[in-house]
Amino acid sequence: MTIHDDGKRLTLSQGGTTLRMEAWGEHSIRVRMTKEAEMNTEDWALTEPIPDLTPEIHYETVDMTPAFYRTAEERAAHAETGTKVTFRNGNLTAVIDPEGVISYYNEKNELLTKELWQNRNRIDRFCVPLRIDARELKPITGTTDYTLAMRFEAFDDEKIFGMGQYQDDFLDKKGCILELAHRNSQASVPFMISSRGYGFLWNNPSIGTASFAKNKTEWTALNTKKLDYWICAGDSPKQLTELYSAVTGRVPMIPEYGIGFWQCKLRYRTQEELLAVAREYKRRGLPIDAIVVDFFHWTMQGDFKFDPKDWPDPEAMIRELREMQIEPVVSVWPTIDERSENYGPMADQGYLITSDRGLCVNMTWMGTTTFYDATHPGAQKYVWERCKENYYDKGIRCFWLDEAEPEYGPYDFDIYRYHKGPALQCSNIYPLMYAKGFYDGLREQGQENVLNLVRCAWAGSQKYGALTWSGDIHSSFRSMKQQVQAGLNMGLAGIPWWTTDIGGFLGGNNEDPAFRELLVRWFAWGVFSPVFRLHGERSPYYERDVEYIDGVRQFSSGQDNEIWTWGEEIYEILKSYLLLRERLRPYIRECMREAHELGTPVMRPLFYEFPEDAACWNNADSYMFGPDLLVKPITDAGVTQTDVYLPAGHRWTEAATGTSYDGGQTVAAKATLEIIPVFVRDDCAYDIYE
Repeated sequence: MTIHDDGKRLTLSQGGTTLRMEAWGEHSIRVRMTKEAEMNTEDWALTEPIPDLTPEIHYETVDMTPAFYRTAEERAAHAETGTKVTFRNGNLTAVIDPEGVISYYNEKNELLTKELWQNRNRIDRFCVPLRIDARELKPITGTTDYTLAMRFEAFDDEKIFGMGQYQDDFLDKKGCILELAHRNSQASVPFMISSRGYGFLWNNPSIGTASFAKNKTEWTALNTKKLDYWICAGDSPKQLTELYSAVTGRVPMIPEYGIGFWQCKLRYRTQEELLAVAREYKRRGLPIDAIVVDFFHWTMQGDFKFDPKDWPDPEAMIRELREMQIEPVVSVWPTIDERSENYGPMADQGYLITSDRGLCVNMTWMGTTTFYDATHPGAQKYVWERCKENYYDKGIRCFWLDEAEPEYGPYDFDIYRYHKGPALQCSNIYPLMYAKGFYDGLREQGQENVLNLVRCAWAGSQKYGALTWSGDIHSSFRSMKQQVQAGLNMGLAGIPWWTTDIGGFLGGNNEDPAFRELLVRWFAWGVFSPVFRLHGERSPYYERDVEYIDGVRQFSSGQDNEIWTWGEEIYEILKSYLLLRERLRPYIRECMREAHELGTPVMRPLFYEFPEDAACWNNADSYMFGPDLLVKPITDAGVTQTDVYLPAGHRWTEAATGTSYDGGQTVAAKATLEIIPVFVRDDCAYDIYE
């Protein structure tokens, strides 16, 4: 092993590989490894400016004489030495032993994690003759690319959080195998927080897996140029998220309409239908901050403009909405129909995703379409320019960037190719680049505090104003329960702006009493979500007036989805929750400011605020909404009372009854249909409840 340092970074050359280690932000280290002559220069998520830090690098000569030489004479005759390197940046220390094995320690010299090597290069220490290296780059025949595996030791006491949005039941991802790929309702954001006191970013947008098994932690990439990861050490989860967001970026300050209520459905079919809903909210004196023009308002997928048959005067519509202080939001899809006026120019300039084999058709729903290549700067600019002239110039300032995974049908990642490279190598960067294209365009127009609703995210998406939602989820209590952990883990992965389709998207029948109960419970939880947005596909669909117009298939709409839809009793409950969200507005604004300034999640697990309370690390059914509100969503049918654990060291007041309790105990909370259990920390600075 050859070692070199230039005072700023350490380079180790060993067996045809080159490993580079450098300080990358406070208490943090970045590690890259290649088998090429030059290190690939992509920084992927790590694009924020970092301070110029000088690590402490120390060398120590250590005795490597095999232990089976026991006498002084034998050891003198067969003496071997090696070099141990210590690389310290703030509270994080990497120790590289003479064989090249890397271990990480905190400022107390406690082991955080360690590479897992299973070989018998030496037999005088623990060895396993499997010939499996911790760091493994294997060439892909016929290409200049590699498969990659990175392995660490597993620890029985470790809990793992973050990693983005997965449709499962587990807040703690220890024991899970996670696909590192985006799908509708799945967002891979590969940053994890460990209960052992470190954060880890897999800085690689390749398709792969993360396995947090009992016997090892393993990260893989199916196609890549290099190993690239970032690790930090901190005394608390809060410090870890601050360190991580400092190097990957933080959300802008949310615009005021982002704090209030968003009305949405699949779909308002005409300008007059949408305006009628907005007017009715105002007539009833109900707070509403945004209303959404959903998909198929356009002439053709990929035209990026209002269909004048149904939206004859969008400028007048937008003007009236603004007079009512309602922000209009318009849906954009990345699908370009082969009949669109933009298909030919975009195909000619290389602005569409291509296929390495077969026809390049990405979706066949409502047309034969191909996604635009959001990794191509020219494609970003082209799509933004079309949206600027057809939406922005008419008054639209917030976009709903749907299908952002993108949603291949099927997800055959090995077929497709982007400007950045094969889909297997870089597909996970797509939603970030999709958001970036619109963020850059809006900023060029002088817009501050950019916010766009995006149906996926990757590490760093947050700095481009991405408000992520959890996709086309099912209308059921099981799905609702899964969204709670998904939102908490998204926040821990650096995506603080997050929301769901209240009531779920698929399968909700307005006439079903079971759905109505679910809708009320979900709406109540929505009040205590970062963004409060009612949406869904409510069955049965309205019949189409006609199937085709001018050769373009027409799309209908689901049933009504406004808060007065489900009868007077439910209306009064939902109205009370709307008014509660309004009372929470100053408190939420401060939570959003903290997210903007420090990267703090708006909704956060109990252990985030109370890491010293061991019970909080095992609690997955309650969470903190900001620093002072403990929320227990009701995710089962027929509940009227539920148990809630109150973190130790504080007094807590039950919002529904005014009863105060000491922390460190589980209490029975009232949970009838009109009540979501909420407890207020007694030192809360806001008078939240009347």
